[in-house]
Order: sequence, then C-alpha cells, then structure tokens
Amino acid sequence: MEKLQKELSRIKLPPSGEAIYKDECIYSFDSPDSDTGVYVCMNTFLGFGRPHVERYSERTGNKVFLHRFWKKRERPITVKNAEPDKKIARLAIGVEGGFNTDDKKKVDYIMTICIIILPDFDIIPYPNPDLPTLVQQCITAMEKADSTVNIVTDINPAPWDGELRSVSRFSETLTQLDNGVKIPPKGWQCSLCCLTDNLWLNLTDGTISCGRRQLDGSGGNNHAIDHYKITDYPLSVKLGTITPQGKADVYSYSEDDMVIDSQLVKHLAHFGINVSLMEKTEKTMAELEIDYNQRMWEYSRLTESSQKLVAIFGPGYTGLHNLGNSCYLNSVVQILFHMPQFVNCYFKKAEELMFSLDPTEVCKDFDAQMAKLSIGLLSGRYSIAPDDFDPHSTEEVNYDELEYGVAPTLFRRLVGKGHIEFSTKKQQDAIEYLEHLVKTIERNCKKTGREDPGHCFKFGVSDKFECSATGCVRYVYRTDIYVPLPINLDDASNKEEVADYTKRKEAAEKSNDKFSEDVVRSIIPFEKCFGRILGAETIKAHSEAANAKVDMERTTRMTSFPDNLFIQLVRFGVTEKWEPVKYDVSVDMPEVLDISALRRGPTPAGEKAMPESTPKADPKPAAPVIDEEIVQQLLEMGFPVEGCRKAVHHTQNSGLDTATNWIMEHMADADFDQPLRLPSSATNDTESASVNPESVVMLESMGFTTAQAKLGLKKTQNNLERAADWLFSHQEELELLLKQEVEGAKNIGPATTAATSTIPRTDYTDGEPKYELAGFISHMGTSVHVGHYVCHIKKEGQWIIYNDAKVCKSVHPPLDLGYLYLYRRVDS
Repeated sequence: MEKLQKELSRIKLPPSGEAIYKDECIYSFDSPDSDTGVYVCMNTFLGFGRPHVERYSERTGNKVFLHRFWKKRERPITVKNAEPDKKIARLAIGVEGGFNTDDKKKVDYIMTICIIILPDFDIIPYPNPDLPTLVQQCITAMEKADSTVNIVTDINPAPWDGELRSVSRFSETLTQLDNGVKIPPKGWQCSLCCLTDNLWLNLTDGTISCGRRQLDGSGGNNHAIDHYKITDYPLSVKLGTITPQGKADVYSYSEDDMVIDSQLVKHLAHFGINVSLMEKTEKTMAELEIDYNQRMWEYSRLTESSQKLVAIFGPGYTGLHNLGNSCYLNSVVQILFHMPQFVNCYFKKAEELMFSLDPTEVCKDFDAQMAKLSIGLLSGRYSIAPDDFDPHSTEEVNYDELEYGVAPTLFRRLVGKGHIEFSTKKQQDAIEYLEHLVKTIERNCKKTGREDPGHCFKFGVSDKFECSATGCVRYVYRTDIYVPLPINLDDASNKEEVADYTKRKEAAEKSNDKFSEDVVRSIIPFEKCFGRILGAETIKAHSEAANAKVDMERTTRMTSFPDNLFIQLVRFGVTEKWEPVKYDVSVDMPEVLDISALRRGPTPAGEKAMPESTPKADPKPAAPVIDEEIVQQLLEMGFPVEGCRKAVHHTQNSGLDTATNWIMEHMADADFDQPLRLPSSATNDTESASVNPESVVMLESMGFTTAQAKLGLKKTQNNLERAADWLFSHQEELELLLKQEVEGAKNIGPATTAATSTIPRTDYTDGEPKYELAGFISHMGTSVHVGHYVCHIKKEGQWIIYNDAKVCKSVHPPLDLGYLYLYRRVDS
C-alpha cells in the first residue's frame, strides 16, 4: 500500500459518460482474453498488453494500472452436456429448443481484476477494503464505463429468442375491402408471377403475392413487398403456415417485423378462409431461417466448406474477426498485407509509426493503426497452434474451442469515419473499400512525406480518342489501381447447355416439381474477356477538329505495368428488365498471365493530333475560386459532389473541418445536392434540367449514387431505361464524367479534368507485363451489398483460404469464381 500511496496524485476518475480503452492494448491486440490480460492506466485510461506496459510507464511516469483478464475455469462434463445434439426447433439462442452456445464451451470465464504497480509489478488484490477511497471510486467508474473497443463475442450473452413477437398495432383497426375476393383452400399462385410457394395473402385486399428473394437467390420475386409499396396495406399472412389453432406467420410491412395478429381468424374469414379446415403445408419463416443458417455456407465452393480443411498457424496466418458485415474489409487487408511493399511500410516500421506518437494519439492516427493491424496479422502472436495440434492431421480444427484471430474494431472505425457508407455496419463492395483505403493511404503519405506503398499496384492508363470525321486523335492519361475485365454472356462456350438447363428448371418450377440438378453455369473463356478490353468502343463526342459531335473510337491501354496487378471480373450488370444482377459465371482465370497486348505503343507516324479547344470569352466576372482539394477530401468521405462544392464555397475555403460541419448542418436541405448556383457562373441546359426523383430512387436501388443517377438521367433526357443503360455502359468512367460535370464540361469525349492529363505519369513502377496469380477475393450473394467475402492467397506454393477468422490450407481454390484477382510480376 505504501507504493500506492505515493502514486495517489496521479490517479484520476475517468470522465463521466466517456468510453475508455479497457478491452484492448492500443499498440497490439492483447485483451483481457490474452494470457497476460490488459493493463489499464489509472491516469489516462489507455490499455496496454504486457509487452508494452513497461515502456509506457517509463515514458509517462504513470505506474498504477488496473489489470483485467478473463480467468478460465474448466467446466466439468455433466450428463446434460454429454447428451447427443438435439434438433434445433426454435430460432433462438440460449433457450429451450434453440441454439445452445453453452454446449460448445468447455470452460467458464470469470473477469478478474487487481491493481498492478510498476516497475516491479506489485500486486494489490481487488476487492480490498484497505484501498484508498479515490482508488475504489476510480476502479468502480472504470468498470462501469463503456469500452472504446466493442467486444466481438460477448462472453456470456443473454438469451435471445428470434420468435418472440409483438401484437401488431393494426390488429384491431385493420381495414378490409369488400371486393368480393374469396381465397380457395389450396392451389394458390402469385398474382404477378408463376410462383406457387412462399406466398403471402394481403389481409386488406386479398391479393396473393410471392415473398422476398433471399441472399442465395432462393425465395420469391419481392412481389408482396412491392404490393405494399403501391397500396400501403400493412399486414400479410403466409399461406401454408395457417394452422387449425388459428396461428400463422404474419408480417407487418409498416412495422417491418413479424407480428401477432390478434384478430387473424376474423381477418381470414373475411376472405372465406376457415382456419379449422386449414393444415400447415410450408415451413414458417423461423424454420426456414434455421435451415438457412445451418446450410448457408456448407455447399459453397467459395468457402470450400465441403472439404476437410486443415488449419494453419503462425506469422501471416492470422484471421480477422467478422465485426458484423466486415468480411469485405477482412479480405482486402489480408490481400494488402501479403504484399512486400505494405509489409515494409507498416510492419517493419511499426515501432517508429506507433511509438513516435504521444500514446493518446495512437488510436486516432491512421499510420499507427495500419502498423498495429500489420502486427496483428504478421507477427504470429495471435495465431498460435494448440498444444495438441498435428499439422499433418486431416482432422478439422474446432474453431469454437480456439482463441484465434484479431478484431480490427478501431481500424474499421477510423478508416470509415466520416464516410457515408464505410462508417456503417452495412455490407460493402470490396473494390470500393480498396479504392477508399488506397486514397486514405495516399493522402496520409503525402501529409507525412512517406513513400506510398500503394504505388506497387498503381499504373498509368491511356485513353485514345479518334475522330471518325477527320482522323485526328487525342490521348488522355489517368491513373488506376485495377483492370476491369468485362463479362458478356454471349461469350459463353456452353450456351446450349445453359439454355437447356434453364428450360428444365423453369419447367420444373412451373409444374411445381422438385428440381435438384447441379447448377450449370456459363463458362466464359478468359481470352474472350481479355479481347473485349483490347477492342475499341464507339462513343458520341464533340470533336474540336470537326467542330461537331461525331462518332469517336476509344481504345484503352496501359502506359506502365506495376509490380502487383489487380484484375476485377465485372460480375455485376443489369437484366433486360433493368434489374441489377450478378453474373454467376465461371471464368478460367490463368495462373500465369502475359498482358503485353495492353501496352500503349509509340505514337504512329503521321498521326494527326486533335486541336486544343479554344475557350470562349466569358463576359461575366470570374466565379469565386473553390478549393478543389477540400472538395476532393469531402468527396472521399462519401458526400455528394454538389454538397461538397457548396460547403467549400459557403465556408470560403476555410478548411476541411469547417466544410464538414457545414455539410452536417445542411444535409437535410432540400437543395443540398443540387448544382451550386454562383452569381457569375453560366448555367447550361444540362445543369438546369430537372430529374424525376422516382427515377433517381430506382437507379439508386441498382447500386448507383445519387449524383451518378442524376447524371445518367440528365444525359438521357430523363428516360429511366436509357439512363440505366448509359450508366452501366459508362460505369468505369463515371467518376471522370462527374468531375467533368462539376467543372462545366459539356461533352463526354476526350476532355481532360483534374483526374486526367494530356501527359502520362512516369513515376510509377514499370516492368515486364508477365504475371502469376498470387491471390483473389471471392464474393457470394446476389449483390455487392449483401453476401459474404473470402480470400485465397498463395504462400510458398500452397493456397491458403482466409474466411474471416478461419485460416486453412485450401484444397480446391475456386479460381474461376473470383471477383478481384491479384497478380504478381513473375520477376518481382
């Protein structure tokens, strides 16, 4: 106690209502779960693992820490947990008939805390009646305070019952139309399609519609919810789940939940349904969800879950916890940190990046968090094999019994801060996240003067525009980080087989027969996709040489070849009904690749250059200058371009923080994302054209941003179908076109913007265009905004699968089903 008394002046109470760093070391991923626990400073309330607490104490002079760790106690085997597994009958956790997580645990956890005084690590047990009042109050407040790091898996989760339902507020007051509709006891079919199962009866007008489409493509065609959006009739009952006892699945679209209809028998009788004669013929939603949760990933080639996968441990084989739809992040950072350039930049310089900062700044600094993440993934400290692990065994590791992987909670929060999409817990597009992360890295490297590791996969792109009327050409240069490889179903080598399979499947669905054939995917040769990149595209654009809008032929080539090359298979497009679709195709991506044909050669002799455009004199005074650098930073946060320009203009270029605050205060303004009107700026017809708000919503549902949707509608005179077609055909250059729109460009041709140049960059790595496959990210699901991502990485000749926290040797890597591929130069 004497040592503690000497340090009382340094002990503080944590700020009321503020979270503290008590569940994870700020320099590593040590936590109370680790063997040595975590040490929380009772002055700054920062947490430290055992390897870092001494250095911190010596640096700051703070010596008193609250030591927190989970003490494990073996659970004795009882008759109860020796019983065979019971059938899951309820969509619930921790209740009778539901998923019982306790059965998987062989240990109990007890949080143990004590006071540690450095440098000798003197221990003062807690609770202790002899502790000074200030220390008692500090510990009580620290334990009550929220943690800045959300624990991924609660040690003792409360029971959860997914079948508990509330009585709908519409039960007693539901309006039912006297429209003469009577529902037969069987033989139902969706009123808008041929589906005969997963049908829902609207309890207001008696319309029968199919249910929602599920993540794996099963389910209905969303006609029931579409009917609600049109009519606003709130309650529907699932046909086939009605029992003689008057129970059934009832969904309230207005309340967005499964509910209880206290007047269900009466409401069904209105449409001629006698519940006493009904029998349950379909699974309830809870039963379907149980089946879905148990089988969802078991058959997927992407996760290789049908194979017996052997776990692998050690440096570079550390998994990442899924924090809730964070698999896109996990896959991207695993790929990046297996590039030598990122290892050298962050892992090998981690000491400098983290310990050169004041400890209170570490959790807010991007480079420090990248360094911390690299230590978590590459040190091997969080990927230690169990004592009884046999690397030669074919037995699967029970991951439920292991403590493995790291949780990138602070990293996710920091990188996503201020971004409309990445600050949420929604599923995201892995490629969009890669682009955002690369921009963040580039911005931080410019700020600190450090070398940008992202240069290892950046390359120059040259777009050549040739005027069909005069033969004059213009070259426009830009930078990119991946090559988009287009997919066209017309290129499939097995079109007849796919057509026959589709006919058989549709016939089975029409006759309500069971269809259990294996999926027949379109097989598209890589050469066909690559050939489409090499080909030319014809666009309409203004030619300075012809002084008219003419056909222009555009060809795209690379001006440099990076050490690491990302190739995207463009698996997402639009159907004939203008609905977003994922192309479930097989593309035989080569393991060795030569892309020499993509290099932009020397300018041909005698080629005529396009005349430079002559700016017209503007009789009006120049518009106020807007700082485009601040605009770009705001754009990278995910705000609409016009809102960004308004923020910078109205805050008079005073800085990023001021502009951000302006946006937060004006986001709800009706004209927030409308074009900025400056007194001295000319307004052209395109800018002034109004767009149909409903069409904007439809295009947003296809995955386009508000700004992109409006641009597409402006370019096609508000024609929704043409706008969707235009957007999908220009999706690789939408950012460029938006920038041109902002800068007042009137044509989509070879004009240059801040993102492009008429002079190619020469500072990117260039070398032989011969590559070998080093890794790939795969996506399962019907949209980039739902589903699951995994990645495969080739290490020392062996393919490894990284499926969130699970890291195993791959047996059959699905090379043909990837979404984003990483190739490494053969000689690098």
